[in-house]
Amino acid sequence: MKALVYTGPENLVFRNADNPTRGVGEVIVKVESVGICGSDMHAFLGHDERRFAPLILGHEVAGVVVDGPNIGHRVTLNPLVTCGSCAACTSGHENLCPDRQIISMPPREGGFAQYVAIPEANLVRVPDGFPLEKASLVEPVACGWHAVRLAQSALDKDMPDVRALVIGGGAIGVGAGLSMMAFGVKDVTILEPNEIRHQYLSQTTQMHVVNLKDLINGAEFDLVIDAVGIIATRKMASKIARPGAVIMHIGLGAAEGGLDIRRMTLQEITFIGTYTYTAEDFRVTAHAIFDGRLGALDWIEKRPLSSGQRAFEEIHAGKMAAPKTVLIPEHRE
Repeated sequence: MKALVYTGPENLVFRNADNPTRGVGEVIVKVESVGICGSDMHAFLGHDERRFAPLILGHEVAGVVVDGPNIGHRVTLNPLVTCGSCAACTSGHENLCPDRQIISMPPREGGFAQYVAIPEANLVRVPDGFPLEKASLVEPVACGWHAVRLAQSALDKDMPDVRALVIGGGAIGVGAGLSMMAFGVKDVTILEPNEIRHQYLSQTTQMHVVNLKDLINGAEFDLVIDAVGIIATRKMASKIARPGAVIMHIGLGAAEGGLDIRRMTLQEITFIGTYTYTAEDFRVTAHAIFDGRLGALDWIEKRPLSSGQRAFEEIHAGKMAAPKTVLIPEHRE
């Protein structure tokens, strides 16, 4: 098969690779669309020691089952592979499984390829007629859905009364904003400093999009979702969360620094770290997308898998307007 292989920092090579083999309980999926995630970018830049070359990246996948049970089913993939038997898994917190794996991280190859192996239990069927490039958005949107669900239980207000801010207008941030709207939040603002993406989001979403100069001095929010996760955004979240507010931390661009622990303690601001999603969150998000509850999802840009190197370079340079770039493998006999 053809695959886009990470071979070293800032280098992806479109080349031949071994076809995946399916293990017990697994299927082979022909990849029809695969999104570029921020974690793929970290690996591309050489910033993720867990993802070492050579490796096929990509975990936001939709496609068609071609080997194993249910051949022909159109599916989207939950990329988290868990043990199913530990305390986390049996209590519905599979994302915290100590033995979890994810496609695109050794020992599992990812979806920047024509085919990928995945446990059958990780599949969610996509309705006929629903575009597979949009079905690949289930994974990033599920991260936001999971965060909003956790926030709902921690907030001291009903969701329609919540004033919310999302820091970062990438796919994770946009997905979190759309998830909040699906949960009933009426006042959602997205902070996106990149002017190209700022304009794009203003035209393609129903959310209020602002840049730094548009934020009112002294503004405070009931719920802040940090979809970037660097020192500056954590510092901002600590500052603009009102007393008693909730900060949800999804992004992890930098591991430490930024939080104003003194203010958070004195003002009883809740900080919750959130990692991916549970299996149930993934399924619920998928059906919310298929039912149209998260909008048209027309904020993607499609590129051929063979031009993946250029797509990564444009994203890194801030030249990609769409929050999500989806790579499309070519399948030729």
